[in-house]
Formats: sequence, C-alpha cells, structure tokens
Amino acid sequence: MFIRAAILLLALAALLLSPAVQAQASIGVLMLHGKNPGGPQDPNFGVLKTRLEREHMTVLMPDMPWSRNRYIDVHWDQAMAEMAQHVKTLRERGARKIVLIGHSMGCPAALSFAARQGDVQALVLLAPGHVPQGYFTSSRLKPVRDSIEEARALVAANKGDTKERFNDINQGRQQTVIMTARDYLSYFDPASDAEMSLTAPRVPPQTPSLVVIGDQDPLFASARAYFVDKLPVNPKSAYLEVKATHLSTPGVASDAVVDWIRKAVAE
Repeated sequence: MFIRAAILLLALAALLLSPAVQAQASIGVLMLHGKNPGGPQDPNFGVLKTRLEREHMTVLMPDMPWSRNRYIDVHWDQAMAEMAQHVKTLRERGARKIVLIGHSMGCPAALSFAARQGDVQALVLLAPGHVPQGYFTSSRLKPVRDSIEEARALVAANKGDTKERFNDINQGRQQTVIMTARDYLSYFDPASDAEMSLTAPRVPPQTPSLVVIGDQDPLFASARAYFVDKLPVNPKSAYLEVKATHLSTPGVASDAVVDWIRKAVAE
C-alpha cells in the first residue's frame, strides 16, 4: 500500500515539473577532475557539482586514472573506455543529452572523447590544463621532455610494456609517474590524443563547447591560439574569461556554466 502511494506521488511530482525543469532533468553530466592532486574530492569542482544537481541534472564525478588515488594506472584508451561506461550509466539513469565537464586535465580527456565520436552533446572546458606540446617548447619542462624521449626509445626497443619511472610537472610541481613507456606516451607525447591542439579540430561541428579560463591561469594568454580557435565553429559555443586561479575557476564559473548548459543543451 505504502509503495503504491509513493509511486503515485512520484508520478504526480513528475507531472507538476515545469517544462524547463523536465528538460534539465534529462541532462546527464560527466565531470572529469584535474590531474593529481586532483580528484573527485576537489572542493572547487564540488561546488559546481552541487550547483548542477540543484538544477535537477544527473551528475557523475568518478575517480579517473589521473587522480591522486590512481595516478596514472591505465592507458589513455582505457580512460576513454571508462568514460564511455560512465556515459552509459548516465543514459541508464534517464539522461537524453550528455555534457562532459572537464577541469584542467579533464579538458583534454573531454576533447579526446568527443574527437573519437563519443556519445556527447556538449563540452564544458574549465581552466584547461596538460599541454604535451609545451614539453618541447619550454625549457622549464625539460625533465618531462627527457622522459618522453626515453619512453619513445623504450618502445622502439620493444621494451614499452614494463613499468618505469618517468617525470611529470603539474602547475610547476615536479612529480614521478610509475607506468609503462607505452602508457606514459599515451598521456604525454605531443602526438597523442591528450594534446588539445590536435583533438580540438576533430570535435564534431554539431557539438557546442564552453571554454572558461581564469585571469590568473598559466594558459590565460595563450589558450585561444593554442586550441580554442581550433574548435569547429558552432553558434552555441562560447569563450569566457573570469577572475580566478586555475584551481578556483570551476567554483567561480558555476553559475555561468549552468546558464550556458540551459541555453545550449536543454530542450
């Protein structure tokens, strides 16, 4: 009796929802956090998650392979497969349109997924980070460039599948990655799908994107020429500059992100 009454109340609540709320409830959002020390517990990303859920969107913020907890435990292709599974989960929960929201390294992941014709209807790229191309143009990133060259040599010598120690530099902080040379190259080689300047032009033209960058972000002055202007032209796409750091951008931009999703994706 009580179960039947609860079902009737839920059905009535659904009927009473405004068309706008119903449209937003059909949106599934996959949130992709930044690289170590980033992760699902990032408080700045959490602010945005709460804001999206308040708008009745279905949201997932999983622990991705580049998080503090996993750093970095699978090939880039496997990371894309994990994203596909998360999108499938959103679909199973009733999402009719999928939005990928990336922060820092989550941005190249979102672009790569879209470029590979993944199931996504819009992209939100917040404080884009991880620039493999830069390892070969910036002298301060030479330790990573040296590791890339080492990994390439190991793969060429058929030694690409044993775990080694390689370098990474994230927001000026050098850290060690323990992974196979083949897997390392899938994230750090400028020719890989982790390179935003290569994947941006391959995003389907029908997929709109919102790029948000803070005025104190290391990429603030170069983001447009680096990859933003390479994205296909879409009338719903937008570029937004905010007063924020690399880490605070998701929280600062939360209202703007929700507003853009409403206009670009909600039916």
